[in-house]
Amino acid sequence: MGEPHRIGVVGTGYISGAYLSTLAGHPGVTIAAVADIDTARAASVAAGIDGCRARPVEDLLQDPDIDTVLNLTVPAAHASVALGAIVNHKRVYGEKPLAADLPAARSVLDQAAAFGVTVGCAPDTVLGTGIQSARAAVDSGLIGRPLSAVAVMATPGHERWHPNPDFYYRPGGGPLLDMGPYYLSALVHLLGPIEAVTGAGSRLRDTRVIGSGPRAGERIDVAVETHVTGVLHHVGGALSTITTSFDAVRTTAAPIEVHGETGSLAVPDPNLFDGDVRLFELGSDDWRTLAPSAGYVDAGRGIGLLDMITAETPRAGGALALHVLDAMTSLLRSAEEGRRIDLTTSVERPSAVPLTAPEQWRSR
Repeated sequence: MGEPHRIGVVGTGYISGAYLSTLAGHPGVTIAAVADIDTARAASVAAGIDGCRARPVEDLLQDPDIDTVLNLTVPAAHASVALGAIVNHKRVYGEKPLAADLPAARSVLDQAAAFGVTVGCAPDTVLGTGIQSARAAVDSGLIGRPLSAVAVMATPGHERWHPNPDFYYRPGGGPLLDMGPYYLSALVHLLGPIEAVTGAGSRLRDTRVIGSGPRAGERIDVAVETHVTGVLHHVGGALSTITTSFDAVRTTAAPIEVHGETGSLAVPDPNLFDGDVRLFELGSDDWRTLAPSAGYVDAGRGIGLLDMITAETPRAGGALALHVLDAMTSLLRSAEEGRRIDLTTSVERPSAVPLTAPEQWRSR
């Protein structure tokens, strides 16, 4: 890679620690600067990284020595920060979603194309051994022709543990937009792009009670559907059923199952990088666990950024993030209008990740 790639981080909240544990100290990159509206927090983070400075956001975005901006702001600021980096000819890698809505996300990619810069976007969990080994099993024909998938995310709601859960229940929140990017990104890796969706949604109650922190006991309003389910029509003919819920107590379902003519796969949680992939073959008596066969081993958040600056085409790229956002917002629109919605985007299925040992991706 030559000289280390210089990264500026905008947003030093909780998730930044996970990224910095992967990126800080990696020989291929340098965390040159951090910025946050909470200047004290940014200064504290910078003090823990050799050679890093806390900067105002605008200064960081305009700094000619910064190669890539890591955008870890809240979703409402994703587009504005990304656009600020792009007009200064910088690559951007951001937390999910790409933007708070589809028009804003399109503007990010349009501007990136105009300025000739690359955009990447979480989740990069799908590049770990869990999803990638499942994909390798599908691609090698272990389940025959893939026919369908089932994805389930069920929780009683984030207000039980989050001290400030308001944004989960406001427009732009809800279980689908919060957790859907992990599941839909995984399903595109496994089965390819989506051409249409059919959705339905419901809301268990109109208020929620905060369960922890200084606001415990406070009642907040719910303005979004808190249980969303739907069918994804993949271009290749497979059908995926997805359920995301803040209204369920517990589920025994695998996070994702993929079914084919000659076998079924139980796929691990796409919010994690690893996990067991299990296969049940036609005519067998039980599930068997497959050895990891693809993906970045022992990866953490930030592997998608490293992939973006080394691969010809980023596997956790902006085009995939736009397609996933299109699918999610179309599911919500379908639930509201009661009809099938054709997507306005498509994407090439990202290239598979070969089995890559930690010493390989940590040294290049």
